[in-house]
Amino acid sequence: MTSTTPITGRRLRIGIGGIGIESSTFCPHRSTTDDFRQTRGQDLLDRYTWTQADSDLAELVEWVPLLHATSLPGGPVEAESYLILKNELVTRIREAGPLDGLVYDIHGAMSVIGLTDAEGDLTEAVRAALDHNGTPDGTRPMISTAMDLHGNVSRRFAEPIDLLTAHRLAPHEDAWDTRERAARNLVHCLREGTRPHRAWVQVPVLLPGEKTSTRLEPAKSLYASLADIERKDGILDAAMWVGYAWADEPRCKAAIVVTGEDAELASQEAELLARRYWDARKDFLFVGPTGNAEECIDKAVASDKRPFLISDSGDNPTAGGAGDLAYMLGKLLENDAIRTGKVTAVHPGITDPVAVAACFEAGVGAEVTLSVGGKVDANHGGPYELTGTVEGLQRAADQKDRAEGGAYDRGVDMAAVRVGGLTVILVERRKPFHTLADFTGPAEGGLGIDPRTYDVVVVKIGYLEPELHDMAADWLLALTPGGVDQDLLRLGHHRVERPLYPFDEDAYETGAGPDLTPVIL
Repeated sequence: MTSTTPITGRRLRIGIGGIGIESSTFCPHRSTTDDFRQTRGQDLLDRYTWTQADSDLAELVEWVPLLHATSLPGGPVEAESYLILKNELVTRIREAGPLDGLVYDIHGAMSVIGLTDAEGDLTEAVRAALDHNGTPDGTRPMISTAMDLHGNVSRRFAEPIDLLTAHRLAPHEDAWDTRERAARNLVHCLREGTRPHRAWVQVPVLLPGEKTSTRLEPAKSLYASLADIERKDGILDAAMWVGYAWADEPRCKAAIVVTGEDAELASQEAELLARRYWDARKDFLFVGPTGNAEECIDKAVASDKRPFLISDSGDNPTAGGAGDLAYMLGKLLENDAIRTGKVTAVHPGITDPVAVAACFEAGVGAEVTLSVGGKVDANHGGPYELTGTVEGLQRAADQKDRAEGGAYDRGVDMAAVRVGGLTVILVERRKPFHTLADFTGPAEGGLGIDPRTYDVVVVKIGYLEPELHDMAADWLLALTPGGVDQDLLRLGHHRVERPLYPFDEDAYETGAGPDLTPVIL
C-alpha cells in the first residue's frame, strides 16, 4: 500500500463520469452517439442517491459532474462516435480543475471499430487528463471504477485505476449498490490517505451470462464469497468478472481483482478465488432448461403452465443482439396451434422502423402485409413476410426514457400486429421488454397488451429479468442464432487468447493447469 496525506481539513473534489455499453463484435448493428443517453450537470448528480444533499457524504465531498454516456447494448461503436464522447469526457476533466478522484461509472465491454481494448484506450486518456490537473494538494488523483460483472479487465485497463469493483448479482439487482460501493471506497481511501494494492489475475475461461447467473451454483457461491473476503483485515474489496463472451478480443476472459492494504493477503485471496473459478469451469450450467427454437415452442404449446415464457436468447438486445431477427417469428407461425389460434402467443421487440411506420399509416384494425425484420442482421433468414391485423399503436412520446442499471432504454414507436393466435410487437428502434409496463404502456395510449393473458410469451432476452421471472409459470431458454448466440463455438472467435475454455476444452487436462499467479498493480 502507498500512503499519502489524509484529506480531512476540507471537502474532497470528486468527479463523476464514464462511457458504458456492451458491444457484440458478432452483431452487424453499429452504435453511434445517437444510441447513448448523455447526462451532464445536475441531471448527472441526480442519478445517484449518495450525491444528494441528505447523504452522509454531502459534507465530505463536492461532487463534480462530468459526462456520463450509457447505451443499450448493441454492436461495436463507430470510431467517430467514440471519439466524440471520449473527447468530451477528457475535456470536461481538464476543465474541471484539480480533482482528488473520479468515480468512473462504466460497463467494461465496450468495443470500438479499430480498437482492441476500448476501455484501455479510454482509461489511459482519462488518467492522463486527471494527472495533468493533479489534486488540490498537488498529489495524484485516484480513480474508482464501478463495472458490470460481464465486463473485461485487461492489464492495460486495470493498471491506471486505483480501485475496481463490479456487480455481484446476475441479473444485476445490485447495480446501484456497486456504484455506491465504488464511491464510498474512494472517499474512504482519500480521507485515510491510502492507495491500496490491487491483486489482478485473468482466468482463461469465457462463458456467457446465461451460464453464470448467480441464481445458480457455482456462480452463486463464488460471488457470495466476495463479501467474506473483503471483511478480512487488510482487504478493502474483492471483485470477479466473467468477461463478455460475444466480443472477439484478446481481453475477453474472466478476471479477479482483490484490493487491500495487505498485498500478500490480497494476492493469496485473488489466487484462491481464481483457482476456484477455474476448477468450477465445467460446472457452470445454463440458468434454465434449453432447446432449439422448435423444441421450445412445442414444449410450451403442449404445457398446461401459463404463461409459458421462452427466451429468444441469440437476438437479445440487452446483451448486444441486433434485435431485428425474425427467426423466432417464423418458427412460431410454423406451429399449427399458434397459427390457427388454438394457442395464443405474444412475441415483442422485433426492430423494424419501416414496418412500424406502415402500421401507423394503416391504423388500428387495418390488415397489413409487412416485410418484418432481417434488415440489420440479415445472416439468419432475412425478413419475414407477414400479413396480419394491426391491433395497437403506441407513440414514443407516451413512454418515459429509462436508464435502469445503466442500460439506456428510450421511448420508441411500437405497433402490435396479430396473425392467427400470435401477436407480434414491432418497434422502430431496439427496445428490451423486461417489465409488465414495457408491454402495456401507459394507461392511455398504450398497446394495452398484458403478457399474463397469453399462453406463450417469447421475449428477446437471455436469463429472465426479475419481473419476467416472477411472471413465468414455466420457461425455456431457446438456443437461437444471432449476434449473441449462446453456442460460442459456432460464432467463430479467432482473436481471443488461446488456450481458452470452452474453445479448448481439454487444455490443461494434464499438468498443473494455467498459471493463476496474480500480479500486484
